[in-house]
Amino acid sequence: MTPTPAQGLRADRVGREAGGRLILDGVTICPPPGSTVGLLGPNGSGKSTLLRVLAGLLVPDTGVVTLDGDPLADLGRRTVARRLAVVDQHAVTQADLSVLEVVRLGRIPHRRAWSTPDRTDEDAVAEALRRTGLTDRAGQSWHTLSGGERQRAQVARALAQQPRELLLDEPTNHLDIQHQLDLLALVAGLPVTSVVALHDLNLAAMFCDRIIVMKAGRVIAGGAPAEVITGDLIEDVYGVRAIVTPDGPDGRPSVRFLPRG
Repeated sequence: MTPTPAQGLRADRVGREAGGRLILDGVTICPPPGSTVGLLGPNGSGKSTLLRVLAGLLVPDTGVVTLDGDPLADLGRRTVARRLAVVDQHAVTQADLSVLEVVRLGRIPHRRAWSTPDRTDEDAVAEALRRTGLTDRAGQSWHTLSGGERQRAQVARALAQQPRELLLDEPTNHLDIQHQLDLLALVAGLPVTSVVALHDLNLAAMFCDRIIVMKAGRVIAGGAPAEVITGDLIEDVYGVRAIVTPDGPDGRPSVRFLPRG
């Protein structure tokens, strides 16, 4: 069945202030169901705040976020958590948990209080560990992992949640090039709607179906990578000059930055 416009995750004219400053200014986005959407923009443009508003972790001062047409604020946290998973940029824990225990946290929304994991839970956890290449690290302490391994463990926890919408804030931070490519290929191949905040324009062009560009709390461009990622836009948003050519995979844009001066 073709999804109706009300299906999925949507932000409609969302605004948010902090410290007397407007962080989000009338933002409207509606990621197509099943797509991978790259959220681009310089530091301070509002990307992380928008992701937290979409996740229901922050309440917008104006506008509304809906899930299948229902305001997120009207849905219980458990209901939202069964649908929507978040991978933060800086995940920390003081508890001495193993990788397996961290990933098992993703199953909490699907279990009754105080119940033990069943076969469905364990299968979801095992699949999440396999997809992120962490099966052999399952028994290892979280605190002994590298920054990149911790990030992959958080992605595995989100995958174990089996969401329909996945929000990721700079998931390639701390990852080497191989794991950046592997992780984004994994996200792009999932049968979920993903919104991914990224700094690397070439990675966004390579793996995202659509691009949303933010500047000073507003969405200033949106569309397919080839439509959005242009030299003029890069100079306007980032203040740097670049040459953009269609020689990426499948004719997607490839960005080469020019020296300043």
